[in-house]
Amino acid sequence: MNLCIAVRRLLFAVTSDLTYDQRMQRICTSLAQHGYRVRLVGRQLPSSRPLGTQPFEQVRLRCWFNKGKLFYAEYNIRLILYLLRQRGWHAYGAADLDAALPIWLRAKLGGQPFVYDAHELFTEVPEVVQRPLVQRVWRGVEQWVVPRARLAYTVGPALAQWFSQRYSRPFGVVRNISRLGAETPSTSPATGYILYQGVLNVGRGLEALIDAMPAVQGRLVICGEGDLSAQLRQRAADLGLVASGKVEFRGYVVPAELRQVTLGAAVGISVLEHLGLSYYYSLANKFFDYLHAGVPQLISPFPEYLVLNDEFQVAEVVPTLTPKCLAATLNRLLRDAPERREQLARNCQRARQALNWEHEEQELLRLYAAL
Repeated sequence: MNLCIAVRRLLFAVTSDLTYDQRMQRICTSLAQHGYRVRLVGRQLPSSRPLGTQPFEQVRLRCWFNKGKLFYAEYNIRLILYLLRQRGWHAYGAADLDAALPIWLRAKLGGQPFVYDAHELFTEVPEVVQRPLVQRVWRGVEQWVVPRARLAYTVGPALAQWFSQRYSRPFGVVRNISRLGAETPSTSPATGYILYQGVLNVGRGLEALIDAMPAVQGRLVICGEGDLSAQLRQRAADLGLVASGKVEFRGYVVPAELRQVTLGAAVGISVLEHLGLSYYYSLANKFFDYLHAGVPQLISPFPEYLVLNDEFQVAEVVPTLTPKCLAATLNRLLRDAPERREQLARNCQRARQALNWEHEEQELLRLYAAL
């Protein structure tokens, strides 16, 4: 039998809550809609919402520990025990390094292909870079599994080039871009808000953004949670920004609701600090989410964002992540130069015709057909 036809049953694993993992939802949906049987395994958190209906199977593993070394150890043990009970899958895929070892081992034991989807450069995220011993452990995992992947791909050309040079092997690119819909901005600059969507972790410019808000002519809506959740809420409260309504924390927001929140924004925040190569070479899905909603955004001068912005002009580049610089840039878009914001919004509408999941899906299907 032709192997391209035989490899039709795919099992993927992540350490994330499946409800909020938009990249894996897109990938698994596209594969399922094109004849693959797909199962996605993730984690069950105490705060997890019930799973929504998807065209692929979903499984959650519940852990006693939900962060730190104990979580990773427990999840990997639970995952390999779960995988050892599975039969009939033609390939096993890991979304990022923290789920890769059990997936590789199961694929090895069954003689099936191992697939590696690098959502980021895991060994270079700030939480790992700042802990040299932890970084050495994860680098060892990376050096073991990446060369053994039958198929490997990542979220952007810069990361693909880095992996290819490091491991002398091809790396595909499937960017984490929104599906092309009929959405148009639902508010004007006068009524829209500043929006940050994503994880509340170190290196996202969030502390400086909150410190900038007393000088900004607008309000900030933050969607997401993370390691800095409590600290940022306290910081905003101490500045009187929560009581005044200048900063609003909405916590986790499911993707369908988040799309509506994004449509109501006047400006999006997609800045990063250079705390490691993962951030420097990143190409976050929020960049495309803002773009598809027609929302201009603030970006950092990092390679992937600059390449796209040079071509499409959808964002303002913030040279330094200081409260003064952020406030000046935001006020220019919201108050001093509304015509600039309107031009960026029009450019977003043009860019979404070239940058969308419908295009990325074709590359995804090509990669799996070759598997």
